[in-house]
Amino acid sequence: MNNSGRLLNVVDVEATCWDGPPPPGAVSEIIEIGLTVVDLDEGVRLEKHRLLVRPARSTVSAFCTELTGLTPDEVEQGVEFAEACRELAARHRTGERPWASWGDYDRHQFTRQCAATETPYPFGHRHANAKAVFTAAHGLRKRPGMAQALRLAELPLEGRHHRGEDDAWNIAALVLDLAGRGAWPGA
Repeated sequence: MNNSGRLLNVVDVEATCWDGPPPPGAVSEIIEIGLTVVDLDEGVRLEKHRLLVRPARSTVSAFCTELTGLTPDEVEQGVEFAEACRELAARHRTGERPWASWGDYDRHQFTRQCAATETPYPFGHRHANAKAVFTAAHGLRKRPGMAQALRLAELPLEGRHHRGEDDAWNIAALVLDLAGRGAWPGA
């Protein structure tokens, strides 16, 4: 991997979800972590990664499969949440590198799930809410979803929306667009 330049991890998670409230005893859990490494100085996306995570206190509903394309059998092949966090820290230096996500959902989901499972939080404190940065840079009143932001920035949606690895890749494109305009923090 190219270690020159300012590297940023762009993260997007998918979690168990339902069409309505969760079943009794079930909680929303991360089932996929998408991560794209961005070199802000070079203006390129360097790496695209995907980690499947096996849920411990919920199952993948038919609604969740329809939304994400992730099936119960597929996520059963994933790693436990604690192992996924260890891999993020070891492979992607998530405790050292700044990171970004589209909104605060991903950061809050990690915080909740780490607390509930007594798993060390894998990220450092340098988090950027790319949705807030995009909204301010474009002078919008309402924060757009990622797909709408791509349309506004005239960028293509690559891959499948609501798939962690593809959403992280697309958010990274938005981050690079913002950086190119001088609108990304520290640009």
